[in-house]
Amino acid sequence: MKILILGIGNVLFGDEGIGAYLAHYLEKNYAFVSDEHSVDVVDGGTLAQRLIPIIVQYDKVIIIDCVDVKDAKVGDVFFFDYEDMPEYITWQGSAHEVEMLQTLQMIDLYGDRPPTKIVGVVPYVIGEDSTFEITKDMRKASELIVRIILDELKKLEIKPVKKANYTMDEIIERTCFEGVK
Repeated sequence: MKILILGIGNVLFGDEGIGAYLAHYLEKNYAFVSDEHSVDVVDGGTLAQRLIPIIVQYDKVIIIDCVDVKDAKVGDVFFFDYEDMPEYITWQGSAHEVEMLQTLQMIDLYGDRPPTKIVGVVPYVIGEDSTFEITKDMRKASELIVRIILDELKKLEIKPVKKANYTMDEIIERTCFEGVK
């Protein structure tokens, strides 16, 4: 089985970049070992519909993204099957979520969407200002998100093997400034 871990987010808007940051975190810090399955980790940024040709190549997808949840706090984490998305998740809190929801709906129209799980987290929405920083609440949530994903992979008999120890601060700096002098 081919598994895709897809991080969605805009790193220019702080917490809303968490999916992209965590894709880099997982890719840099872990190897995923299995005799039967392969795992690819992709920073999907804000590409939305442009990700369709990538998503449909996989047998299972885990998406990391921001969600909007009534009465939830910044850093609250939700894990659910896309097919059984709870009604309290509106997925409409930032510049990119609606497009990702529409992307999944478009794939559904063609019947090509693989089974999809969402790890959603409530961001601090900064509006129009730009920052590469993420909040303390989002940093704490990141630890839970990584555990959720690693546990999900273990259920599929995929062994996550630690290969490095990059911190979230290092990942943010590498993601935003790597190659910039």
